[in-house]
Amino acid sequence: MTQLQINGQTKDIDVPDDTPLLWVLRDELGLTGTKYGCGLALCGACTAFVDGQPVRTCVTPVAYAAGRNVATIEGLETDPVGTIVQQAWVENNVAQCGYCQAGQIMSAVSLLKTTPAPSDDEIRSAMNANICRCGTYPRIHKAIRQAADTLAKGA
Repeated sequence: MTQLQINGQTKDIDVPDDTPLLWVLRDELGLTGTKYGCGLALCGACTAFVDGQPVRTCVTPVAYAAGRNVATIEGLETDPVGTIVQQAWVENNVAQCGYCQAGQIMSAVSLLKTTPAPSDDEIRSAMNANICRCGTYPRIHKAIRQAADTLAKGA
């Protein structure tokens, strides 16, 4: 039995320790915002936070997350930075198919929490490991810039 802290709630999960965290989130807990993309930690669709750090849940064993705080896209509704980023995503019509967007948003939130006023190069570098098959990179960049500007204004 593994005990996890997911989006502020304690969950007991009975799965093998090497089960990828992605499948625990999706199949055991019904948190389907975190997506399966490549299964190799290359695309970023499965990004979630473990103790505030972005991880690729498709290759992260559930045992790694035991006793740590896990946050998914569903948990960002109570996160001030997450709320600002999601609003910027909506206002800039970022999502096309939407499949990668949870991972994109999680990476953007991580960036803005560590670098609240990122340069364009810092945005590109931070988001480089997330793939958008629809090619909405300019809108992603614009939304991150808008979120950073909103944060700078103290909103």
